[in-house]
Amino acid sequence: MAKFRVVHYINQFFAGLGGEEKADLRPEIRDSVLGPGVALKASLGDDYEIVATVICGDNYFGENLDEATDTILKMIEEYKPDVFVAGPAFNAGRYGVACGTICKAVEERLGIPSVTGMYVENPGVDMFRKDVIIVETGNSAAKLSAAMPKLSSLVKKMANKEEILGPKEEGYHERGIRVNYFADKRGSERAIEMLVNKLKGEEYHTDLPMPVFDRVEPAAPIKDIKKAKIAVVTSGGIVPQGNPDHIESSNATKWGKYDITGMDRLSADEFTTIHGGYDRQFAMQNPNVVVPLDALRQLEKEGEFGELVNYFCATTGTGTATASAAKFGSEIGQMLIDEHVDGVILVST
Repeated sequence: MAKFRVVHYINQFFAGLGGEEKADLRPEIRDSVLGPGVALKASLGDDYEIVATVICGDNYFGENLDEATDTILKMIEEYKPDVFVAGPAFNAGRYGVACGTICKAVEERLGIPSVTGMYVENPGVDMFRKDVIIVETGNSAAKLSAAMPKLSSLVKKMANKEEILGPKEEGYHERGIRVNYFADKRGSERAIEMLVNKLKGEEYHTDLPMPVFDRVEPAAPIKDIKKAKIAVVTSGGIVPQGNPDHIESSNATKWGKYDITGMDRLSADEFTTIHGGYDRQFAMQNPNVVVPLDALRQLEKEGEFGELVNYFCATTGTGTATASAAKFGSEIGQMLIDEHVDGVILVST
């Protein structure tokens, strides 16, 4: 009996080729099992064969989305896999976006079932949960062994064209897909039972779980704008030429603080954008379209507000994990509080 064929996708780090210094690696394919593929192969058993491993650097993929996707699809197609597996990406945002993008393209353009794995806060989950099955994982590769049984189980079901059950049964992220089924009890009975259990403080399961949102209380309005000290923060990726803090073009893990003392506008000779999520040509020609220093200096001179802080803070928003964004906000916010800043203009793109 012929073995089921699996093609596996990983980034440069999990292939053992390097970290950020190899993030620009172009797509390549190898007739071998690498990185987490070793654990995947062991979990799948003898009836399954990982026939090839596709490798691509996270930065290269993010900055050449269409070209990288087309190239990788051609590589995968040549091996005629029964199932395609990407990752797991855990909480690595750029990697997660790449895994989700490739899985979606493989299913839509090649008609091959695909599966990947990510931590709940990986931006790839929200971007692709409706398009592909994403197994729930821990936040780092240390949780690989816990994720592999769920991943391999789904690979086997896909290869054998078996029914895939709901997210709770199979261990993947909720996709928002509802399937009709025959319940033992009518809805009114189940509703009353849930209400009683809830009132008694006992466990219950709703048929319609609601999303959970992080609610933030709005700040109090500025009391006197004419005397206010104002700062600028941007997720539009404006940085000094050369990107001295090495902020990533997507899935940022850091932010920078840049001096604008004595400047009436941002010069394209001194500033650029490294953002990977929009057409950068206009911002590269005129960085003030993202960080409007020219307009703010004019308003400052006209007395529309008290003074402008002589620096701005910047990062990139595209694909950045929610947890990272919250961390940046806390760090920048505390710094501005310590410096008695009254208000912030948060500029996107």
